[in-house]
Amino acid sequence: MEKFDAAARAAALAALPEWKHDAGRDAISREFAFADFGEAFAFMTQIAIVAEKRNHHPEWFNVYNKVAITLTTHDANGLTQRDADLAAYADAAFARFAAD
Repeated sequence: MEKFDAAARAAALAALPEWKHDAGRDAISREFAFADFGEAFAFMTQIAIVAEKRNHHPEWFNVYNKVAITLTTHDANGLTQRDADLAAYADAAFARFAAD
C-alpha cells in the first residue's frame, strides 16, 4: 500500500474531522469516550475483529471508558488508505454506541 501524498492526506483528513494528524509520525489519532468500560471493551472488540480481517492493527490504549487509537501503516512509513478506512470504520462503530 502506498503512502498518501499531500493531496490524498488532506482529502482523507477532511473526511475524518475528529482525527488529529501527527505530522512527525504521519499518523492519525482520536480518543473515544463511552458510558462505561463494557461499552469501551465492546467497541475495541468490534475494531479488533475488523482489523484482524484487514491485517491492519491499531496502536491503542484503554483506561476505563476511554479508548485512544493511533493509526499509521508501518510498512509504508506513514498514512495510507488502510488507515483512513479503519478510522472511518471506528467512527461508524462509535456512532452506533452514541445512537443507543
